[in-house]
Amino acid sequence: MRRRDFVILLVSAVANRPTTAAAQKPGKPPVIGFMGAGTPSSWSQWTEAFLQRLRELGWVDGRNIAIEYRWAGGSTERYAEIAKEFARLRVDLIFTVGGEAAKEATSSIPIVGALMPDPIEHGLVASLARPGGNVTGLSLLASDLAGKRLELLREVVPDLRRIGILAQVGTNVVELSQARTNANILGLEVIQIDMRRADDIAPAFKALNGRAEALYVPANPLANTNRIRINELALDARMPTVHGFRQYVESGGLMSYGPSTTDLFRRAGDYVDKILRGRKPADMPVEQPTKFELIVNLGIAKALGITLPPALLGRADEVIE
Repeated sequence: MRRRDFVILLVSAVANRPTTAAAQKPGKPPVIGFMGAGTPSSWSQWTEAFLQRLRELGWVDGRNIAIEYRWAGGSTERYAEIAKEFARLRVDLIFTVGGEAAKEATSSIPIVGALMPDPIEHGLVASLARPGGNVTGLSLLASDLAGKRLELLREVVPDLRRIGILAQVGTNVVELSQARTNANILGLEVIQIDMRRADDIAPAFKALNGRAEALYVPANPLANTNRIRINELALDARMPTVHGFRQYVESGGLMSYGPSTTDLFRRAGDYVDKILRGRKPADMPVEQPTKFELIVNLGIAKALGITLPPALLGRADEVIE
C-alpha cells in the first residue's frame, strides 16, 4: 500500500470512529442502566422498540454497549431503589420513563426519559428547549389528553354520569387533576380509588361496584404491570374502560387514546445514541409526541353489550376484533 493511501485510510477510520465512552475507555463498553417500571413481559414491546432502534444506530448489547436491566414490578419504592443502585454503580447513562427517581438519585449521570409526563412541572428540566441539567428525552403530555379520553367515554356511554378512576399513589398527579377538571366540565361525578400495590386492585373494584358506570385507568407502573387483571375485573363489573396506551386495549381494555409508546421508546434510542457519542443532555431539547393513536377493542365492546358509534370506529387508528 502506498503511503498516501495509508494516510487517507487512517484519517477516514479516525473520523468515522464513534466518540463514545467505549472509545474513551478501551475494552470497556459504556454501561446503560435500564430502569423498567413494570416487568419484562409487560414491557416487552417497548423494550424491543428501544433495542431495535439502538441496533439500527450501531449499538448492540454485549458487543459495544452493556445494558443492566432492573425491574420494579410496578412498585414506586423499588423504582427509587433501582435509581440509587445505578447511581452507586456509576453507570454511563440511565434510561427510564418518568425521570423523577433517577433525577433524585444523581445530578451528574445522563438520564433519558421516554415517557416524562411534564418534565418542567416535576423540576426535571429548566425548559423544553434547553433542559439545562442531566435529564432529557420525550414528554408524554398525559395531562393534555385526559379530557379527550373522558369525551370518548361519554361518546360510548351517552348517559354516563359517574366515572371511576384507578390511581396509583404518588403518580399521575397532573393527569388526575386535569381529569377531575374535565369531568366537572362534562358534568361527571368522579370516584377515585387510590392504590399502592397489586393487592389493592380487587378491593378497588369492590369499592367501585354500583358507584361507577365506566372506568378511567391512568397509565402508571402498577396499572401497566397488572393491566390484564384490571381489564378482567372491569369486564366482570360491566364497566367500559379508557386508557392512555394501546397495550392496555390489547390486554382486554375497551379503548385507548394517547401517544404511540413504541414510537416514543424508539425515539428515546436516538437520545441515547447522541449522548453516547458525546452530546450533553443539557443541550438536547425535550421533544413531544408526534404520533397519537385511537385504539378500539370491538370484541370487548360486544362482550359488554355496547354498540360503538360508527363515527368513533371511523376515527379509530385500529379496531381490534
